[in-house]
Amino acid sequence: MDSATPAPLQDDDLQKVKKLKDAYDGLKSEMAKVIVGQDAVVDQLFISLFSRGHALLIGVPGLAKTLMISSLAEILHLSFNRIQFTPDLMPADITGTEVIQEDRASGTREFKFLKGPIFANVILADEINRTPPKTQAALLEAMQERQVTVGGKRHVLDQPFFVLATQNPIEQEGTYPLPEAQLDRFMFMIRVDYPTLDEEREILRRTTEAKEAKLSAVLSGEEIMELQDIVRRVPIADQLLNYVLRLSRATRLNNPKAPGFIKELLAWGAGPRASQNLVLAAKARAILEGRFHVSADDVRAVAHPVLRHRIITNFSAEAEGITTDMVVDRLLETIDPNASEALEDGKLPGVLN
Repeated sequence: MDSATPAPLQDDDLQKVKKLKDAYDGLKSEMAKVIVGQDAVVDQLFISLFSRGHALLIGVPGLAKTLMISSLAEILHLSFNRIQFTPDLMPADITGTEVIQEDRASGTREFKFLKGPIFANVILADEINRTPPKTQAALLEAMQERQVTVGGKRHVLDQPFFVLATQNPIEQEGTYPLPEAQLDRFMFMIRVDYPTLDEEREILRRTTEAKEAKLSAVLSGEEIMELQDIVRRVPIADQLLNYVLRLSRATRLNNPKAPGFIKELLAWGAGPRASQNLVLAAKARAILEGRFHVSADDVRAVAHPVLRHRIITNFSAEAEGITTDMVVDRLLETIDPNASEALEDGKLPGVLN
């Protein structure tokens, strides 16, 4: 996160926000040519993109997760690489490696870096949990620093840069849970559910006929980076910042004022990245809807994809079938966004009885 205070929105920025709203409608229209339904998933993908964040899509095979990501790269006119994660994939297969090359004229040999598939604007890390943690960790530096280090040399990645990963349910055979440190680098964990009956009927029609949808590019990489900067300049009230802090801090077991159900159900709470991503995602949602300010509804709308992978339920909760989404539901019911009390260490004002 940048520590510098972002410049306030200017008049031309407001015009760009209006342009973004029109472009967003165009993006969704293009996406609808190949993706049936999944409106919430598509919305969350675009929110993470304009927030400069990465996203992890979770769902059983066959729900068009891969098609969704490749289509996103096409309509954004960005370079795209797919990395199929397998048990034998090595870190160098992702980042690239140094090889010895001989200069035929002089006969001298030197190391040359051969770029791996990580060098693209949009990276599809397909079935990321099918490879061991050592290889999963090869993405950590790229996701956080937008660079990779090979042979002691730093290689800056192309901008904009997004890692959009897919993951099969952990219960399936041959999968490795992602380490918490890597999960925390994903802005969103997006759940992709089965289609409705009508949606599945339309899927059958589209995928069993000869006609193929053609996608048109709507935004360029330069325009995306410009709009990402505008997202960070969207104003947010101090009261909403406090609401975000209350939500995140309420999940921590060392907080003596945390709600009782948190201590009963959680083994681990959300860290500071949860608060940062709640604010950025809420800002992006606001401008994608054509507004120049953040509301409590924006924060609530992004709470589940931001928090669901940053809190861990304990054995008791798992035994009762309580998921992190259920905990977030109760948290949103419990924490009052309109609380006016000052927020202090060791205290959690705004908790509803």
